[in-house]
Amino acid sequence: MMEHLLQPRIIENKDWATFLFVLTFALIAFTKSFHENRFGDFMNLLFSDKYSKVYRDSSNIKSTFTISLFIAQVISFAFFIQLSLSFFGYASKTDWLLYIQITTLLGFFILSKFLIEKIIATAFNIEEFMEQYNLQKVTYRTYIGLLLLPINVILFYYSDFSRNILLIIIAILLLLNILTYLITIKNYQNLIIGKLFYFILYLCTLEIAPYFFMYYWFTKGSA
Repeated sequence: MMEHLLQPRIIENKDWATFLFVLTFALIAFTKSFHENRFGDFMNLLFSDKYSKVYRDSSNIKSTFTISLFIAQVISFAFFIQLSLSFFGYASKTDWLLYIQITTLLGFFILSKFLIEKIIATAFNIEEFMEQYNLQKVTYRTYIGLLLLPINVILFYYSDFSRNILLIIIAILLLLNILTYLITIKNYQNLIIGKLFYFILYLCTLEIAPYFFMYYWFTKGSA
């Protein structure tokens, strides 16, 4: 008599991720429909500096266009962080509670950093420069986040990828971030030269130190 061993079939819940992907693409589509010309200039950011020149006023950082795409950026980067943790065996890519935690932590980190920058800028009387500088950074990082979104979809629904591919993507993202810093510094070099001491202080305290402490905390926690 043959014995039949029944093994439970584990079905991962991916509905929440599908909903978020659809919601994000819908948000981008609505933003494009309401700001068609601006969105066109934004998508050509990699090939032209027209967007940076036309929308360089600091008031644009609070516009609905910037805020909508910023939300899409946070969703995209949070997905990529969770997928990276999943590929390296630290988490499950279908864990929606973990995704909420990552999104909350990421949003808290970005907003806290922004508020601290505002306080420092006010203290040193460099508000206009910092707002323009932040707008430039947000613009380029949002662009990277949108480019990352379809990659997230592929990585989420297809698991047959080697770690080398993910490492290449991470390396490209780091290089793009460094490149955006260099472009931003180049675009505002005249303002930076006039506020060189404060800019160096800003880089050390708000651009280098937070990431160093996050890396130290993560490596120490996983050791």
